[in-house]
Amino acid sequence: MADTSSKPRNLGASLPVPNVQDLAARPACLDHHVLHRYLRDDDDAPAALSPSSTNYAAALAAASSSVPVVDLARLLDPAHADDEAARLRAACEDWGFFHVVNHGVPDEVIHDVKEVIKAFFQLPLADRQALAQGPAGVEGYGQAFVVSEDQKLDWADMLFLYTQPPEYRSLNLWPSRPATFRDSLHRYSLAVQRVATHLLAAMARNLGLLDHQDTAAGNGNQNQMTAIAAAQAVRINYYPPCPQAHDRVLGLSPHSDAVGLTLLLQVSPVPGLQIRRGGAWIPVVPLPGALVANVGDVIEVLTNGRYKSIEHRAVVNATQERVSVAAFHSARFDAGTYGPIQEIMRPGEAPLYRTIAVEDYVKLVLSNKLQGKSSAIDAMKINY
Repeated sequence: MADTSSKPRNLGASLPVPNVQDLAARPACLDHHVLHRYLRDDDDAPAALSPSSTNYAAALAAASSSVPVVDLARLLDPAHADDEAARLRAACEDWGFFHVVNHGVPDEVIHDVKEVIKAFFQLPLADRQALAQGPAGVEGYGQAFVVSEDQKLDWADMLFLYTQPPEYRSLNLWPSRPATFRDSLHRYSLAVQRVATHLLAAMARNLGLLDHQDTAAGNGNQNQMTAIAAAQAVRINYYPPCPQAHDRVLGLSPHSDAVGLTLLLQVSPVPGLQIRRGGAWIPVVPLPGALVANVGDVIEVLTNGRYKSIEHRAVVNATQERVSVAAFHSARFDAGTYGPIQEIMRPGEAPLYRTIAVEDYVKLVLSNKLQGKSSAIDAMKINY
């Protein structure tokens, strides 16, 4: 039996809510009484940059040419590493989001994981609900952190699984149908973890924590930055279409990621991801063959605010479903601390965030989630 002693347990119960995919399949049932849990107030509604907005096409075009692109193959090539590292640095400091191209995840691995994910959401509802979250955990199928009957709900269902290291896995919650699901997700999780390791090593080099040889080798556990590739979880998201009120519902509420580094595979070509920039919501257009990377709260803390963890959300399409899988990377739950890295602090620079044990940080994140807060990073800030 796998050793799960260092894996977090009792992460907080979530109230039962309707299955959104099932609701969307029965539009006659979507009266105001049902939809009111999902309808956002004007201040929170996605209409300003929703697919129905008259300026949406222009916003898509502008965003697709603006979101930075980092070429991982060039980043690992000594002949081009310095130029590409500068692009990575600018992306982390100015945007917090970037596309990753030439990432090295084999095409067949991406194809296979996309196919099994799509097949899972085509299973009968009873088969999917057989993998439902337990009464005190986030792993499994459903929605997480629903803590109030008055809480606005996201128009989405998810399957959340710990993937790396293997001893963190609860295989009873990994789908056995389709038959290739477990093997496909295993191979994908390993490949994406390698991408995260390379990116974090390059970030560490940019910060002066590693030399070029270490970066090219992708050595993974030499400092606080590279250590946050050690643990991985995935959130597989299914966003059904919502023709009744797609401009009044959100697939994923605004938040920043509490982890170190997130790598997102957009299974569907349907746009939906938006990032907050300059007071507006900017769409991140799916770039064929690319992963979307974003800096999480942990990296912002480690770099003392130099690299930015950006608020983002997902909007819903009126006619098309959208599927994505986010791979979250963090330090192992029983490893060390999170706090500003002393080696990169400038002379006289004060720490903006406190230092706490990784385990205590996880508890802080979960406590904030259970209080309905979108981020834990404010609780990490030091008020002078």
